[in-house]
Amino acid sequence: MSGGVRLIRSPISIAGMVLTTASAVVLIVVFLGDLFGLHTNPYLGILLFLFLPAVFVLGLVLIPAGAWIERRRRAAGKPASSLEWPRIDLNDSSQRATAVIVFCLTTVNIVVVSLAAYGGVEYMDTVGFCGSVCHTPMQPELTAHLQGPHAGITCVACHVGRGPSSFANAKLSGVHRLLAVVRNNYSRPIVAAPENLVPARDTCEGCHAPARFRADRINRIADYADDAGNTESVTTLRMHLGGTDGTGRAAGIHWHASRSTIIEYLDTGDRDHVIPWVKVTDQRAGTREYAIGGVTPEQLAKGVRRRMECTDCHNRPSHAIAATAERAVDRSIARGEIGRTLPFVRREAVKALKASYTSEDAALTAIAQSVREFYQTQPAPAETDRGPSLDRAVLALQNIYRRSVFPDMQVSFGTYANNIGHVDSPGCFRCHDDEHVSKDGRNIGQDCETCHALE
Repeated sequence: MSGGVRLIRSPISIAGMVLTTASAVVLIVVFLGDLFGLHTNPYLGILLFLFLPAVFVLGLVLIPAGAWIERRRRAAGKPASSLEWPRIDLNDSSQRATAVIVFCLTTVNIVVVSLAAYGGVEYMDTVGFCGSVCHTPMQPELTAHLQGPHAGITCVACHVGRGPSSFANAKLSGVHRLLAVVRNNYSRPIVAAPENLVPARDTCEGCHAPARFRADRINRIADYADDAGNTESVTTLRMHLGGTDGTGRAAGIHWHASRSTIIEYLDTGDRDHVIPWVKVTDQRAGTREYAIGGVTPEQLAKGVRRRMECTDCHNRPSHAIAATAERAVDRSIARGEIGRTLPFVRREAVKALKASYTSEDAALTAIAQSVREFYQTQPAPAETDRGPSLDRAVLALQNIYRRSVFPDMQVSFGTYANNIGHVDSPGCFRCHDDEHVSKDGRNIGQDCETCHALE
């Protein structure tokens, strides 16, 4: 036994003991912090469930490995490499003072390193880290996120799911993207693959209850003409949001998210957003399959079956970019950012935004120049000073461009389709097109009143 004890005094075995002991202590501390809810950062889950156990096991492996290597050394006639434990006598005042100093400094070091590590983990959880430091190509997504309704939510809250496996997959994907950035061979624009997205049940549903019944909502959509008065046209829609009511009946748009309804579809990766097959399983109506006429079994076999979830419609919940320059200008006029008192401002604004520019700086300069030059040729009433209105309009157009067009990433109006609605992209009409027909002759209808009513 004494020989075995001496064998584990080799440097490798001692290193294993240190790793095992240190990781065990930190693991206990982090576990207690997680148990009592002292942190909410998902990256600490990687530390708790992946990194620390791996270090602990590595230390355990090194202990016998060091002893085995030491035995082979001695069998080969080489001198022992075992280390002698230091002799500590706390009755010696000099040794006692040294021990106290070492203990205090070690405690301070542990605190400093822990705070630095925790600060680093917290920083990795910030939007600034995700959008600016490591993910430079994500400028369009970062810009849209900061302008959207989820601006106060961190990136990892939606892009990292639950459990250590999701953490690990997210970071492994991040390493792949980081290498692409270093090599400058990432795609432009960047399009997320559906299989890489975290399921809505692990993200969206942490805040939103998909099946909760919602009352009708009024949407007021303002459009403006290209005439001198920028004539306004308003469409008012009563949206039947719906969901599952108190009796368990599902209705309205959020019928698709009802717990009693399972909707599956075939994803073929088609850039035109064609969905050839849909299966609906409803507790009351049973199961029915719909397919586009002419689709072959071979075509169906090439697709990936997916279950419909929130992000199949809300696919740009935090990264929305205006579908067209016209729509972006209309919204800006409706908000009062661009004054309708400027004649033909809607026409000239759209014209300036849709022109091609080599860079953002060139675009901002050219937009201002284009709009100002036009109004130099337009006489104004003597009592009217267009200066302030024109300045606000120019600033609003420059902001629209900054939020919507990114030449370096080949992103512009309409680059990313938004599946909410069916005006600027197929959206709802991917399935509700009257062309998906079941074997008994029923189809997925296109009745407008199902989702909204004109007021």
